Amino acid sequence: MPLHPQARALRERRAQAGTPPLYTLTPAQARAADLADIRAAAGTPEPVAAVEEHRIPGPGGELTLRLYRPGKAGGEALPALLYLFGGGWTLGSPDTSDAICRRLTNAVGCVTASVGYRLAPEHPFPAAVHDCRAAAHWLAGHAADLGIDPGRLAVGGDSAGGNLAAALTLLARDEGGPALRHQLLVYPNTDHRADTASLREHDDPALFNRRSVGWYWGHYLADPADGDHPHASPLRAPSLAGLPPATVITAEYDPLRDEGEHYAEALRAAGVAVESRRYAGMPHGFFAMTGVLDAAGAAQEYAAERLREALR
Repeated sequence: MPLHPQARALRERRAQAGTPPLYTLTPAQARAADLADIRAAAGTPEPVAAVEEHRIPGPGGELTLRLYRPGKAGGEALPALLYLFGGGWTLGSPDTSDAICRRLTNAVGCVTASVGYRLAPEHPFPAAVHDCRAAAHWLAGHAADLGIDPGRLAVGGDSAGGNLAAALTLLARDEGGPALRHQLLVYPNTDHRADTASLREHDDPALFNRRSVGWYWGHYLADPADGDHPHASPLRAPSLAGLPPATVITAEYDPLRDEGEHYAEALRAAGVAVESRRYAGMPHGFFAMTGVLDAAGAAQEYAAERLREALR
């Protein structure tokens, strides 16, 4: 279908304002612009029962871990979601996914954690992957203190965060933990060598496009050969068998659409339970835009439904 009218209006506002593509900016400029854009489109963040900031050990130094808590749990240990923000491994912070984490915390009834993993190009692959692994192990290891049930832990993320979530499931499988009940992958990058129809089709400078994808990979990989590693390109993993059940969300007007859907197909072929859903007329990034796109709210509710079922 054509670009949805709400998404088209957003695109036209950006074009008329002369908003420069992020890939034409320095990383520092792009980080500030990206956060401002996300906050403007996210609407009013939902209140949650509590937000906590923790400093946890990471492989390159201390990391910030933000915890969001839902309403009172009656003393019961709660399920937990480690949600990894997007931004092409180059942009972003826990503030980037704040509205998403709040919404999922309330809708799922889980503790949601967001970790401030190291960013490229200052810290290229595999720094972010290893930081996310450290966060998952910390959550599982401190479950009793945090009021979390370590047997009901899920991981999720959007875009590069979806890529990191997928990589984390591979690490957890191969290293014997922590146990992950579910993976939520929202338009994830899955193959740095992708040459798909969706990547070739989408070149609109007013939207996330194939140049955006190349810019991010160029920052993330110190050596292009590193992109062949399955922790960078999960679609290149020798086997996807034994990974946790997955929910994969894609957008029609997204250069990453096909590789996200190819990853869902590969998971399914490996015997992993997968449910995938493409949102027609939506661009990359729509999942965070609940303030301007009705489909964003619908997608977040779908994600919450899937997580509620998985974490019962």
